[in-house]
Amino acid sequence: MGLEHLILLILIIAVGILFFKLTYKILRYLAVNTIIGLILVGILNFLGIVHIDLNLINLLIIAIGGIIGVFILILLSIL
Repeated sequence: MGLEHLILLILIIAVGILFFKLTYKILRYLAVNTIIGLILVGILNFLGIVHIDLNLINLLIIAIGGIIGVFILILLSIL
């Protein structure tokens, strides 16, 4: 029974490492998109080109879409 437990432990550790690596990549992607999108929205709001309110829904659109999400919000604010 010792060998089965060792194999199970190695498998659990490998799955855990893979899970954390994937989670890190996804969170890094969302963080970069959010920072770039918020800078762009801040510049557009400061220059008075459009006024986009920052609420949870808009922040999620910016985080997932990045620059494309900002353009979607601009189109929605114009309509």
